[in-house]
Amino acid sequence: MVGGNIGTPLSAQVDQATADTMHVIETSSFQLETTTTFRPWIAVWLNFADDHLDRHPTVAAYAAAKARIFANQSANDWAVLNSDDAAVLAHARHAKAQRVLFSLQGAAREGFVVDGDWIARRTATTVNRLFPVTAVELAGRHMLNNVLAAAAAAHIAGVEARAMVDALRGFHGLPHVMEPVAAIRGVRFVNDSKATNVEAARRSIESFERVVAIIGGRYKGGDFAELGEALSTHGRAVVAIGESASRVRDSLSGVVPVLEAASMREAVERGYEAAKPDGVVLLAPACSSFDWFRDYAERGEVFKREVGRLREEIGTKKGEQ
Repeated sequence: MVGGNIGTPLSAQVDQATADTMHVIETSSFQLETTTTFRPWIAVWLNFADDHLDRHPTVAAYAAAKARIFANQSANDWAVLNSDDAAVLAHARHAKAQRVLFSLQGAAREGFVVDGDWIARRTATTVNRLFPVTAVELAGRHMLNNVLAAAAAAHIAGVEARAMVDALRGFHGLPHVMEPVAAIRGVRFVNDSKATNVEAARRSIESFERVVAIIGGRYKGGDFAELGEALSTHGRAVVAIGESASRVRDSLSGVVPVLEAASMREAVERGYEAAKPDGVVLLAPACSSFDWFRDYAERGEVFKREVGRLREEIGTKKGEQ
């Protein structure tokens, strides 16, 4: 059963659970900072970047809250860690659980890695190929990082490689995570509303070429200037939205043209014009949604609705010509 921060609370799943039920739970730093007895059998830490500094007083406090995922584990439990992320390794150093590493860069001597065209489990003496990378039907190389972590956790839980392939085939991701929306006369639209911090937005931008990125919302920490390198290589323009629009403009106007929009409708329209004839309009806000929307999901739905409206409008105009 899946739940936690991304849906149904764990407490609401208990009545439906049996001895054979496995709960896959996303836990936020907000939830973890107040836990006292929470003890996951397998705890996964994907990566670490500055975030939620509108809630946590410092980056260190934010990291300490996330590290509480390991607080009650014992030597009978497992910690699945990103060996490419020094901050993750540092903050997990006191974990009592057994460690399993994963590495997109292939740096882990032992653990789960990309080995050529395969997802593989590397040991001190062997490399066990589990399934081909082609089984992963997700946009963005950074999504392989998540697949490696999931493969590690699934392996610990006793899942066979064949079952992993069956789960991946035809899975194109969750709503609002690198979600293809539509194409309008050669311009593609992608909804990554879940990219609510700078690091997530950077990885999203790097996944495409000729990107017009819609960035902004309620600022919660991080430096938009860190998007500069990705935009200089992959970007065509930025559309700045929300409360942080001026901060986005000041940080990135020296890298690519920065347009501003006062609504999601205007952002989609300006993004489309800037992306023509063959670019990608990418909603990767690097911010929370609470200035204009209830949550990231509503922001993503409004984006998709406005893309649909624009497609209908342009189709109508084409038919009238």
